[in-house]
Amino acid sequence: MGVWFRKRSSGFTLIELLVVIAIIAVLIALLLPAVQSAREAARRAQCVNNLKQIGLAIHNYHDAQGQFAPGYLILPGGDATMGAPDPLTRDTGPGWAWGSLILPYMEQAPLHAAMNFNLPSWNLANSTGARASIAGYLCPSTSDATTTYNVMDEPGATLATFSRSHYGANAGRPEAWIYAVDDWTSIADGPIYRNSRTRVASVTDGLSNTIFFGEHSSVLSDKTWVGVVPGSIICPTPRFAFSECDVAATQTLLHSGPNPGEDPPQIHPPNSRISKVCQMYAEHPGGCNVLMGDGSVRFAKASISQTVWAALATIAGGEIVSSDQF
Repeated sequence: MGVWFRKRSSGFTLIELLVVIAIIAVLIALLLPAVQSAREAARRAQCVNNLKQIGLAIHNYHDAQGQFAPGYLILPGGDATMGAPDPLTRDTGPGWAWGSLILPYMEQAPLHAAMNFNLPSWNLANSTGARASIAGYLCPSTSDATTTYNVMDEPGATLATFSRSHYGANAGRPEAWIYAVDDWTSIADGPIYRNSRTRVASVTDGLSNTIFFGEHSSVLSDKTWVGVVPGSIICPTPRFAFSECDVAATQTLLHSGPNPGEDPPQIHPPNSRISKVCQMYAEHPGGCNVLMGDGSVRFAKASISQTVWAALATIAGGEIVSSDQF
């Protein structure tokens, strides 16, 4: 009588397969946060490098011009080329902003040469250059991948199309743009504002104790390096619809608060839940990168003392801030 042997299958049983899948899923769950953290660290490092390059550029501009680049330029009173002053803000042309003025020092000399600075920044003759994307002005941590946006007025008409920047200049504590005056010198107490002429000697608080630039992600609102168009407005994205629109200057400038006479005073540190279009805001966890006047880059925590944050915004406030207060 023959003996029959059952041949053993060499494959996995269903239970074994499910166990393997479960183990793989657990490993992925453990490794994914580490991978994401490593990617964010790389993106944040690139963002820091961008700000350092801006820091070198503004100091090279200072060496050449005897002052730091202003936040943006207007011709007080205006003229036929630059237009009449906006009745609300007194803005006129040419509107060129800090980012366009320092282009030669950002290794963008050909782009700078292609622009006609004798015409307003929004003039059609400058439209090609105004749309040019500059990697050094874009933070890779920003989730919005678009590189241009339409500059619009309150009724919704498009006035220009400008290239984005994820960095804005610090104009100080108050919102100087809420005053219908030509000269902000007695209002803005930060280093960079409309027609500012700040020099190293002007920063008596110390360059290392004064913020010059900070991040502002387009996930909150649009910013540009190109210029300011009189009569335009800037509004928050739908995600931050609870916030308010603001005037043209806030497409290049930021401030810390408070405004004079506010009761209670409103200060908005990095990534503040107030989410104003004129505050510093980054998509890095826990805060944002800021460029100090000496060219160094610091990470300002969202939990920073509001008093310290306001002190860092001024150039001559007389405050004492230590390095461990960030």
